[in-house]
Amino acid sequence: MTWTLTHDVGVFLDAAGASLTARPTENTLVLTVTAALRLGGPHAFCDADPLLGWWRGADGRVAGTLVQTPPRPPVLALVAPEAVGPLAAALSRTGTVPAEVNADRATAEALAAALWAGHRVVQEQRLYRLGTLTPPVPAPPGRARAAAGADRELLVRWHHAFGEGTGQSAAHAERLVDERTASGRLTLWEDGGVPVSMAGVSPRIAGMVRVNAVYTPPEHRRRGYAAAVVAEASRAGRKAGAAEVLLFTDLANPTSNGVYRRIGYRPVSDRLLLAAADR
Repeated sequence: MTWTLTHDVGVFLDAAGASLTARPTENTLVLTVTAALRLGGPHAFCDADPLLGWWRGADGRVAGTLVQTPPRPPVLALVAPEAVGPLAAALSRTGTVPAEVNADRATAEALAAALWAGHRVVQEQRLYRLGTLTPPVPAPPGRARAAAGADRELLVRWHHAFGEGTGQSAAHAERLVDERTASGRLTLWEDGGVPVSMAGVSPRIAGMVRVNAVYTPPEHRRRGYAAAVVAEASRAGRKAGAAEVLLFTDLANPTSNGVYRRIGYRPVSDRLLLAAADR
């Protein structure tokens, strides 16, 4: 009952892939990160090697996973309570104690207590699952359309602005825009022929997609564009075959949480991003 750590995404998926795809909603973050690593190589997110790990319980089944693409914090999924202490020990032993952790509320708090003398909350997120899609009525003026190559410069700027606003890295904005545009996974809402909001959708994995990169420039906010473009991106995800459509929100933003509930999203679970108190 120990953690196995590796830098090889193939080795990780051979060991833990089946356990991840068995519960794609709860494992959405680990699934999408490892899919990107498998497609784009170990340095798809950064120049440093990724760190991946899994834990097997007494029955031999995988009951905990971890993926980290430095400098981002490790992301944990469905970690059994009895695996938290061994994980803290393994990270300390290998000299890879992180300054932050991203996990479900109970796991994040338990791991923080095992790793650090004190911690602080950086962000609280809520995972939502789409129930019955209810597009906004009345709809805002304009219409939805798929992003095109001619939108590239604007969308790269919007991805950078989204990253700045959410604290996420936008180092690969150009690649993300190109990939999402080419695969039809980036939806725009335009009003009077002018793009005013965007929403992306992750690749489908184990029947699951996640709406992400939802961004409306400040001058176009509070007009209903975000609700409309998220509803359209969600509809497109389902039409393309997704059994589950998910999204994350920042609990510090009651407006976006209210918008997503009104169009049919229902809470699944909360996650915390915690940091060591002295970092």
